[in-house]
Amino acid sequence: MTMRILLLFSLTLFAAPIAVSAEGERAPISLHPENQHYFQWRGKPTILVTSGEHYGALLNLDFDYVQYFDELKAHGLNHTRVFAGTYRENEGAFGITENVLAPKPGRYISPWARSSEPGKAHGRNRFDLMKWDPAWFERVKDLLRQASDRGIVVELTLFCPMYDDQTWDICPMNAVNNVHGIGAVPREEAFTLKHNDLLAIQIATTRKIVQELEEFDNLYYEVCNEPYFGGVTMAWQHRIVDAIVNTEKDFAQRHLISMNIANGRSKVKEPHPAVSIFNFHYCVPPDTVAMNYGLNKVIGENETGFRGSADVLYRTEAWGFLLAGGALYNNLDYSFTAKHPTGTLRDYKSPGGGSVQLRQQLGILKRFLSGFDFIRMKPNGSLVRAVEPKLSTYTLAQKGKAYAIYFHVPLPSKPKDLKSLLRRDIQNFGDD
Repeated sequence: MTMRILLLFSLTLFAAPIAVSAEGERAPISLHPENQHYFQWRGKPTILVTSGEHYGALLNLDFDYVQYFDELKAHGLNHTRVFAGTYRENEGAFGITENVLAPKPGRYISPWARSSEPGKAHGRNRFDLMKWDPAWFERVKDLLRQASDRGIVVELTLFCPMYDDQTWDICPMNAVNNVHGIGAVPREEAFTLKHNDLLAIQIATTRKIVQELEEFDNLYYEVCNEPYFGGVTMAWQHRIVDAIVNTEKDFAQRHLISMNIANGRSKVKEPHPAVSIFNFHYCVPPDTVAMNYGLNKVIGENETGFRGSADVLYRTEAWGFLLAGGALYNNLDYSFTAKHPTGTLRDYKSPGGGSVQLRQQLGILKRFLSGFDFIRMKPNGSLVRAVEPKLSTYTLAQKGKAYAIYFHVPLPSKPKDLKSLLRRDIQNFGDD
């Protein structure tokens, strides 16, 4: 007991200083200066790991994000992904039980103020896209403070494509839902450079959000969720990146910017120089990390799911992705809803997983990696030459000093009979 106390004291005494700006404020999360495949936050090398709610914590007034953050912190998880409120979903979208992105009537909040004119969507007044809703800005700032107090970094996703006509029908940027008649366009053209009035609103909204959130160190911005759907153009995305950069040009500290690249895997070509995080979805296997490792930037998996509800699917996916060299993992956790902000819903029918047990397992993964000097390590796919019976293997290594090796039973992206598959492989190991 005495040795443990002395060790804890020595670690505190010699802890790395927290990075601060010239004005004494904490510097926002950044790429680690010695290895830009990872983050630095509050003076420490950082990997972001979470099992997060379905992105409605901010825009859904019925969601208690304080209880949600307490649950993440309890398992040592340090990340969440939040949609800004420029997009929402209808109840029943994607077959999600108690979808947090589908607030009840009167419980949706966005950056834009409501007008006095009656509207169509949910029977509420139309939006005034030229005016801001002070309540939204109060809520987003409180959300960021509560997350900060619990050591949680927030990815604020500014926009999302309209996946179908029903989603576009309820969007504030659709002409039928605002007083200006802006957005009288096909949904596939909502995020292009074709319509100057709509683009001006999107840029003004981006600038306003970035201006208001300058002070927060536990924040980075993602331009658009899944821009490879719904007609989103790369030129439009780059225009939003430019708006963030131009807004922050006189800030003492600047926030990281993320772009969502693809489902599965894709080679990033001609990246915007201001983008530091390249996020992918549904990375099974995680070969997109190796494909893009030469960017010398963070490669993340900020969404996965749709594989079934079993914890083993997402536990193995998380270990594989991070030991392949990724620095960010976020599982869609459907056990979190407005009625269950601590993640206790178990009988959901949603197309994915999430449970307290999975969060516990991801906490173990985060603690395991934090036990290494991982900024000195690199993925090494050739260290393990062969395994019998066949296993999937991932390795992070600092040659001659430290090796983190993960083995798991090979699993398809969407196994049809997971129990039989696992039982067969266990028997194979037993026979050997």
